[in-house]
Amino acid sequence: MSGPQCCTNPPTLDPNSGAGHVEKLAGLDTYIVGSPASNRAILLVSDVFGFEAPNLRKLADKVAGAGFYVVVPDFFYKDPYVPENVDRPLLVWLKDHGVDKGFEDAKPVIEALRSKGISALGAAGFCWGAKVVVELGKCGLIEAAVFLHPSLVTVDDVKEIKAPLAVLGAEIDNISPPELVEQFGEILAARTDVDGYAKIFPKVEHGWTLRYNPEDAEAVKSAEEAHENMLEWFAKYVK
Repeated sequence: MSGPQCCTNPPTLDPNSGAGHVEKLAGLDTYIVGSPASNRAILLVSDVFGFEAPNLRKLADKVAGAGFYVVVPDFFYKDPYVPENVDRPLLVWLKDHGVDKGFEDAKPVIEALRSKGISALGAAGFCWGAKVVVELGKCGLIEAAVFLHPSLVTVDDVKEIKAPLAVLGAEIDNISPPELVEQFGEILAARTDVDGYAKIFPKVEHGWTLRYNPEDAEAVKSAEEAHENMLEWFAKYVK
C-alpha cells in the first residue's frame, strides 16, 4: 500500500460535485444518490482520497442511473490523504485511518440501509476500500462485492469471502500486481461455493478507474469498461 502508485494523480476534491447530496448516515457524512424507493443499494468505499473525488461521485451517479440507491460514506471524517503534506506520509496517515476502522464504521452504515428497507446490497471498494469490502463479504453482510485496483487484500481474504466477487486489476500495478490478481482469479475459479472472477486491464495503472484524465479518450474508455463490468456484476447479484 505504501507504493507510489497510491499517491499518483490525486483528484481535485469538490464537495459540490455530483447530482446527489450529502447527508448523515449512521453518523457519517455520506454522498447519496438514487431513488430512496429502491430496495437495492450499492455501497462505494473510496480510495485514500475520499468521498469528494468528482470521478467517484460521477460513478455513483451512473450506478444510481441503473436503478440502485447509492451511498458513498466519508470514512475519513473530513481527513482524506493529502500527498502534498510531507509531514504526514501515507503510512502515518494510515495509522489514523486503518481499514479495520473503516470496516467497523461500515457495519452501522449497512444496518441503517437495511432499516430503510434495502433487501439487496452490493459493495465496491477502490484501493483502500477493497480491504473494507472484503471484510464485509467475509461476514456475509453484502450480496456481492467488486474490487477495483485493490490494495491490502490477501489470498486468504479471497479464500474466505462469502459474497460473489469480481476483481478488476491493472496490468501496471505494484500494489496488487497482475500475478496476485491472477492468484485471486485461480482461487475464485476453484471455489464451488461462490461465484467470482478476476480480470486484468492492459496498459493501465493502479487507480485507473477513478483517477483518470477525463480528456484522455483511452483512459476514459478503460475506466468505463471497468465501471460497466462492475455494474454487470451488481445487476446479476444485487436484485
